[in-house]
Amino acid sequence: MPIYAYRCVSCGFEKDHLQKLSAPSLDTCPQCGEQTYRKQVTAAGFQLKGQGWYATDFKNTPSTDKESTQKHEHSPACKCCPGADACAAS
Repeated sequence: MPIYAYRCVSCGFEKDHLQKLSAPSLDTCPQCGEQTYRKQVTAAGFQLKGQGWYATDFKNTPSTDKESTQKHEHSPACKCCPGADACAAS
């Protein structure tokens, strides 16, 4: 179940609530009783860092920058290179 952050517009009371996805949003402030309790937009509680699942599990065989540079040097120059007529890669 996700944790939602709420804040009362009237009194400024803030609290996190554990709720089901299907549960309706809370609207009554537990501190002052006003119906100005609003759900806040917050950042996700996790980050994808490092090599991660994409780079290690689902990505095709990686080519190194050195390999791609060598391929470009041995192919005819492309339009972005000075004096190029056509690129073999396109």
